[in-house]
Amino acid sequence: MRNRVVKEYTLKDKFIAVFWLLTLTFLWGLTFPIQKLVLNKEVSPFLYNAIRFWIATFLSALLFRKSDWKRGSILGLVMAIAYATQTWGLTITTSTKSGFITSLYIVIVPFFSYLVEHEKVRKLQVVGFTGALIGMYMLSGGISGYNFGDFLTTICGVMYALHVVLITKYSKQVSEYALLTPQFFTVALLNTIFNLFYQSGSDKWSFSLNALFVATFTAVTATIVAIIIQAKYQKVVGSNISALIFVGEPLFAMVLSVLILKEHLTALQFIGGLLMVVSIILGVLNLSEREPEMMERQG
Repeated sequence: MRNRVVKEYTLKDKFIAVFWLLTLTFLWGLTFPIQKLVLNKEVSPFLYNAIRFWIATFLSALLFRKSDWKRGSILGLVMAIAYATQTWGLTITTSTKSGFITSLYIVIVPFFSYLVEHEKVRKLQVVGFTGALIGMYMLSGGISGYNFGDFLTTICGVMYALHVVLITKYSKQVSEYALLTPQFFTVALLNTIFNLFYQSGSDKWSFSLNALFVATFTAVTATIVAIIIQAKYQKVVGSNISALIFVGEPLFAMVLSVLILKEHLTALQFIGGLLMVVSIILGVLNLSEREPEMMERQG
């Protein structure tokens, strides 16, 4: 019986992997302010999602020919709810708050792991989840500041967490690339349907050139390229270090929102955001080593 060869990665390989994962985290953070720019009253959030994922479906079908429609469609249903609530919420809340609240998915993952895969939830992860909720409360400005957009974004974080766990489960059964096209197709189709019922002050089927550019940019960079970067580099540094790098997503979202949208945080909101980052780090420190697909998501 031949021994399995385990590839050893050099320090240079790891530095390159960290660089590209940081670049990916920056791109995810960038999606919040640039989408906020184009998601105005004249552009439906559901139509935006539909166009973005029709583009992603087309590109994915060209790149990855094999598809598992049963598992991929289930993932697509969860992802469709996640993106619908995130993008709709982004039209109501600030880009900065959206970035931080969305990042809750990292500390919610262990609880879905327990329900779906029967993995034990560790004490530090419970502490991280509790701290993240307190941080979200402070970031939202308390009960009075927690608006409907924040609520929608919270649902998005929950759906992202469920998506991560299902990705882990299904990618053990089939190639992760076989799950992509069905996911993107389902998200595109459902958001097209959601748009039929969306109440808008203007034509809900209108779409600007700027929105088309941002939809194309996010479809290519934050969806297709993101998956390629994750598949290639997460295995080099492992899931734990990858997860810690991804904690930078809400920080990039905050900084870029300040620079691009001129948003600002109060002292209480800043402390709340900092508490969320610390809590997320606590939540991922005890994550067991999993397959690289575990942390897969798109911005």
